[in-house]
Amino acid sequence: MPCSKEKTRILFVYSILLSFVRRDLEILERRFYVKKMEVETFLVPGRGKNPLTFFRLLKGILWADAIYTWFADINAFFIVLFCIFLRKKSVIVVGGYDVVYIPEIDYGTLNSLKNRLRVKFVMEYATKILPFSNYAKYRVLSITKKANLYVIPLACDTEKFKPIHRKKENLVITVCHVNKSNIARKGLKTFVESAKFLPQVKFALIGRHVDDSVNYLKKMSPPNVEFTGYVSEKELIIWYQRAKVYCQLSYQEGFGVAVIEAMACKCVPVVSSKAVVLRETVDDCGLYVPYGDVKATSKAIKMALSASTDLGAKAKKRVNDLFSIEKREKKLLESINKVINVRM
Repeated sequence: MPCSKEKTRILFVYSILLSFVRRDLEILERRFYVKKMEVETFLVPGRGKNPLTFFRLLKGILWADAIYTWFADINAFFIVLFCIFLRKKSVIVVGGYDVVYIPEIDYGTLNSLKNRLRVKFVMEYATKILPFSNYAKYRVLSITKKANLYVIPLACDTEKFKPIHRKKENLVITVCHVNKSNIARKGLKTFVESAKFLPQVKFALIGRHVDDSVNYLKKMSPPNVEFTGYVSEKELIIWYQRAKVYCQLSYQEGFGVAVIEAMACKCVPVVSSKAVVLRETVDDCGLYVPYGDVKATSKAIKMALSASTDLGAKAKKRVNDLFSIEKREKKLLESINKVINVRM
């Protein structure tokens, strides 16, 4: 039986309300009594621990039946620790930087024994761990075999992200924050250099300029590459609807939310074979290229631009079938209901 909204209290703890985090919040708010709490960090630079953060979190946990948060970081460590002592339930969504360390690009939490032990503690003692891909599940199992796991893929709002009835443009896009770490992790250098081999095709790198890394990319970019900076969700959807091809040329990905948003709008994905999880996301609905191979990438982009519209339709169908909000909502609510009804 579903839990009563009046009786079930969820404390939703987050550091940044990213789009996929916000969707989970909206799902839970429709069924449960939810309080949201923004917690940036327990550590204040130059001053150490922030006691007020501990007090706020303890107060919230005492109020709640269950605590829900994203990523097995230091915030999750204290949430799980407090939940053990206060006999409360904890649900942690995992699958990004928190379950990897990639030394070649200096990415991920598992870069020290201390961090690895902290993540291991979260995985083993949280009431429920929700990896958002099978790849994330295998990463968790490489850390510990004791986690209580249930895989729920991330979702796309297919009512918002959908194609329009007009011909796609010869436009190639990628979406991410532009910063130093993403140049390597997201394959941005490969993206802009591929444009040199397709001078008649328009390329656009869409996303907020977090630091001055965009200047480095602009110096090597041909005139057919546009750097949009930040765009609203409404503007982003229009870009997806216009573009024939979406590139995700990453070294590492946790899932690829932008990929499924683009696929929902009938973009043909061209993705890096290095980022293992993209096989799970894209399957046979796109083209794969070796990471960092500019010539192979430009060749694949050219093939994707000339591909039949059937491939874009196939990509859209895959998102509708596997990654809809309705599917994530159903599995998420089932999981939370089981957690609430578990005897401690």
